[in-house]
Amino acid sequence: MKKLIVSMNITLDGYLSGLHHDLEWHFRHWSPDMGQRLAVELGRADTILLGRNTYEAMAQYWPMKSIDLLCARDELVMADMMNSYRKLVYSRTLVAAHWNNSSIINGPISKTVHQIKQAPGKDIMVYGSGSLVSALIQQGLVDEYQLWIHPVILGRGISLFSRLKYTSSLQLTGATSFDSGVVLVHYREAS
Repeated sequence: MKKLIVSMNITLDGYLSGLHHDLEWHFRHWSPDMGQRLAVELGRADTILLGRNTYEAMAQYWPMKSIDLLCARDELVMADMMNSYRKLVYSRTLVAAHWNNSSIINGPISKTVHQIKQAPGKDIMVYGSGSLVSALIQQGLVDEYQLWIHPVILGRGISLFSRLKYTSSLQLTGATSFDSGVVLVHYREAS
């Protein structure tokens, strides 16, 4: 069965963005070796699940990277993956999804995720999409977390876990540190 994997950039104090959805802290610490690792992690999946805001931002960014003559090689690999993979955007307000291989889903998220998990293929990757991720966690649908922890303390912002109640313990399955100070940790639901 497929796994649903949440891949999220967070600050050391647990924020996924500043109060106004600002991500400058994220870009300051991003490095080419992290991009290469991100492509390896995405290679485990064939479906990307996104909330509307993250979808709209990525739909503006990644298609342009494919035609950018100055695009770094590692970023071009990632652009090819992002543009060719199946993308599902969970939204109650989005009317059309124009990015290649994109579909809108707006029914019960648990039913949709269970159907996708049962289908043949690779795993499902969720990027960003804080509200969607909170709903997925609350419904027990997340199988694995890939947390890219940046050496930044914001002090306030939008927290990944603030709206959640304790549900279970997680088991550390791996950790990788990068020269930029970012640490990628892998957690899965403890058995």
